[in-house]
Amino acid sequence: MITVMGATGNTGRKIAEGLLAAGVPVRALGRDEEKLAGLAALGAEVRAGDTVDPNFLADAFHGSDAAYTLLPTDQRAPDYPGRQNAEGEAIARAVQASGVRHVVALSCVGADVPTGTGVILGLRRQEARLRTIPGIELYLLRPVSFFENFYGALETIRHEGVVADSVEADLAIPMVATRDIAAAAVDALSRRHWSGEIVRELIGPRDISYREATRILGERIGKPDLQYVQLPGADMVGALAQAGLSTSFAETYVEMTRAFNEGIVQPLHGRTPENTTPTTFEDFADELADAWRATDRTAATAD
Repeated sequence: MITVMGATGNTGRKIAEGLLAAGVPVRALGRDEEKLAGLAALGAEVRAGDTVDPNFLADAFHGSDAAYTLLPTDQRAPDYPGRQNAEGEAIARAVQASGVRHVVALSCVGADVPTGTGVILGLRRQEARLRTIPGIELYLLRPVSFFENFYGALETIRHEGVVADSVEADLAIPMVATRDIAAAAVDALSRRHWSGEIVRELIGPRDISYREATRILGERIGKPDLQYVQLPGADMVGALAQAGLSTSFAETYVEMTRAFNEGIVQPLHGRTPENTTPTTFEDFADELADAWRATDRTAATAD
């Protein structure tokens, strides 16, 4: 049995589905039982509960051969770093209480940096908590910015006519598809072939700038002149807050993008065959275009 946290999210759902497809029993965790129903239909044991409840988590981890953990922090949380810490402490306590030995934990490139990385700093603290648990075999997955983040840009394109963020327009940075993160996690959880601590970075097939990604996306959705706009930090905080996210999250997000802009967040060993993943942004842009056309059809039906 493998327990998968965040089983309705970007990585967790793909990991649960991958394990089930391989015939591995899965216990899928999430906050919403209705959203877990699809995994239950595939044969998973599903449990809905609060990720800051160590008793719920310890019970879910108990008897598992391995667990996939992450910090599924709500971006609307009034104190985002505080919520990250509460979730992280609950997970660490639950892992220790449950006796699960193999843990695959989602972290991020840049978790080696001690200060100034915003959202990533909470993942660094979680790595440190997990390291203190006696007797566990720890596999730290450190990906980078998800291709899937561009789904959020579709609404901005529709209403503002641009893609906007606080990352420098021409800064080529690593980005990765969550399917490639899930593939690495499924392999580790299934085989449990490591001992001690492993850090595995996952940085996509090549570095790509927001300007280039915007151009590729624009071509796919029939907007070849689509532009990327770099927002000043304060404006980005305001835009995220206007979109319904907490000011606390927005400020930690902008601190993270500033760390990218300043070159603070970097892969430990540059680009290597081990950290390079196969899915290209060009391939993923076709999925974004499908989502764009689907929202067009929905809007047309509503009209």
